[in-house]
Parts: sequence; structure tokens; C-alpha cells
Amino acid sequence: MGFRTLEKELLTVFILLSLVSLFADMTYEGARSVFGSYMKLLGATALFASLASIGEFLGYITRLLSGTLAGYWRSSKVYWSLVFIGYVLNLVTCPLLALSGYWQLAILLIFLERIGKGLRTPVRDVIIAEVTEKAGKGKAFGLHEALDQAGAVLGPLMVSITLYTTNNSYLITFSLLALPAAISIALLLNAYSRYPRMKSAEASIPILKSRAVLGKAFWLYTASMSLIALGFMPWVNVSYYLRAEGLADYMIAMMYLVAMLVDGFLAFPMGMMYDRVGLASLVVAPVLSALIVPTLVMGDPSLVLLSSVFWGAAMGIYESTARAAIADIVPIEGRAYGYGMFGAFFGMAWMVGSMVYGYLYQHGLVTLMVLFAIATESVAIIGLLTSIKIRRTTQRSVT
Repeated sequence: MGFRTLEKELLTVFILLSLVSLFADMTYEGARSVFGSYMKLLGATALFASLASIGEFLGYITRLLSGTLAGYWRSSKVYWSLVFIGYVLNLVTCPLLALSGYWQLAILLIFLERIGKGLRTPVRDVIIAEVTEKAGKGKAFGLHEALDQAGAVLGPLMVSITLYTTNNSYLITFSLLALPAAISIALLLNAYSRYPRMKSAEASIPILKSRAVLGKAFWLYTASMSLIALGFMPWVNVSYYLRAEGLADYMIAMMYLVAMLVDGFLAFPMGMMYDRVGLASLVVAPVLSALIVPTLVMGDPSLVLLSSVFWGAAMGIYESTARAAIADIVPIEGRAYGYGMFGAFFGMAWMVGSMVYGYLYQHGLVTLMVLFAIATESVAIIGLLTSIKIRRTTQRSVT
């Protein structure tokens, strides 16, 4: 089965939601591509710059809140309301960075941006899983991620060109992000008008029962993916490091563009691979994540570029298959809560890892940065392999 098996209206909704993500990514990935260097410009230290990772944590915790609320109310209106509120908050804060003259205010805006993403992501993913049920979740999320990353390439490209042509004017650069933000909201309104009622909302069950349907495979999978997040160096740390080492701001944005290109090119093929081999397609993600820090800190420009490639490849694998795996591991009635719970643990690990990298770099402990990355990702591989074994055993017992 392929995408032609989808009903025409469901396919249209899926495409619209993918385009919403494209323009949304233009907005917030454009801003995030230079946020670390912007923090450096505003006078923040490496450790304070890594506080932006608290925003990631808040965003992932908000995913748990969003998934819980969606499961509690069991209403299509609540599902869509969470999506709309999340996107508006996620997108409006990025142009407002143009008005932030202090690093403290910039971090607050990033916190709000991540909270907005947290509100809309679990329910948005449930909608995507629902409208593409017959097409193969790996291919669906892979194609969504590919279009998503098209925006993640165009955003940093726009930022890089604007910074270069305006002599590093962050005022103009961030203000221009209002245009793709407005387009994204308009497309979201169109998607809602075509698919206002959701089966997942009606099928969802109370929160206590949702916990019961998650199962052992879900928890081990969540723990393994959280370890990947712990050892994965977030871009705010990467971009801060690059600016501190003397790389030009527009070049930092270009490095992020390279990462997003790799992410986009890998997304759909990895989604197809997931449909064929399942969780095994994720094992390469921690391997790539472990290579990011060693290649970044070697000081060679070609290795810095390679580090960006590894960063984008790891993100492409995660974004295209990790969400599809949740939809397969967790029954439809518990998906909103499952996405939320997964996000909470993943976000906690992401925040802790970012602050560890910030602390180690601020104190000149670069070797420990490398060892931390390798150690956490090695344990993550073991966890993923165990998850695969449990998943296969469960599937055999069901059949």
C-alpha cells in the first residue's frame, strides 16, 4: 500500500499539515540556527546560553500536558485547540526576538517558543498518524519530515543571507521571520476546515487506562531514546561553540543549513526503511550522535562540516522514525498520552545533556565532552537492541 490508498481528503489534510510544518520550520529553525551565536553577542556565558535547553525541557514537559489534556477531554475541538494555540505561540515569539536586547529576555522568548511547540506536537502527530493510517506510518512521517526539513533549510538560508547582506542585523533578520509564520497559520486553518473531527479523540481513554496500555516495550524504548537525547549535543551548544572559536555568524547558519539538508534527504528513505525493518532502523542514530562532538572539537573546518552532517543525519533518523514507532507501539486509544510521556522523558534528557555540555565547555573540559557523548550513546545502543528484542517477542505472542 502507498499514499494513493489514502482518501483524497485525508491526503489533502496530510499535505496541508506538512506544509504547515514547512513554513513553521522556516520560522523557528531560522531563529534557532543562530540563537547560540545571538546569545554570545548579547553577552551570555556558555553555561547561561545552554539554559536555553530548559526551553526544550519545558517544551517536552508541555507535550505530556498536551497529551494528558487531549486524553482527558476526548474532544476534537480540544485536540485542534491545542494545535492552534501551540502553533501561534511557537511562531509569534520568533519575530519578537528582534526586540530583545538582553539575553535574559531572549531566553524567555525561546522558552515560550518551545512551550508552544510542546502544546501542538503530540496532537498534531496523532492527526498525522490517523490520516495516513493506510499508507504506512514510516513513509508518512518520513515524507512529513522531508517537507518539514525543506523549511528547516530555507529558514537558516534566509537568516544566513540576511545576516550577510545586512552586516549582522539581527533586528531585520528576526523580523523577516513573521512572513513564513503567517503563511503557516493560514495553512493550518485550511487543514482544520477539511478535517475538524478525529477518530482518535473519540477513541481515547481516561488517563489511568492510558498508562496501562503503554507497556514494557514503550518504557524501554523511551529510556533508550532519552539516552540518545542525553548524549546528543543540541545546536545551541554547537553554535555557541563555533562562535566562541571564531566562526562567522552567517557561516554558523550555513552549517545548520547543511545539517537540515542532510536531515531532509534522509527522512523519507529512513521512513521507508522503518516500514520494512521496524525499530532496527533507529540503531544508527546513536552511532551518528556519538560522532558529533569528536568531529566538532578537532578544529579542522572539514571536520566541523562533517559534524554538521552527522548532526543532521541523526536528527533525520530520529524525526522520521521515532514518532512512527510510538504510533506502532502504543494502541490508538493511548497515543496522545504516549506521545506526551515520551516527550517528557526525552526533553528532560535533552536539557540535562545540553547543560552538561555547556558546563564542560565553560571549564575547558573538551575531552570529557567527547567521552560523555560516546558513553551515553553506547548505552543507548544496548537499550535499543533490547527494545527490538522485546518488540519482536511481543509481536510473535500476539500473532
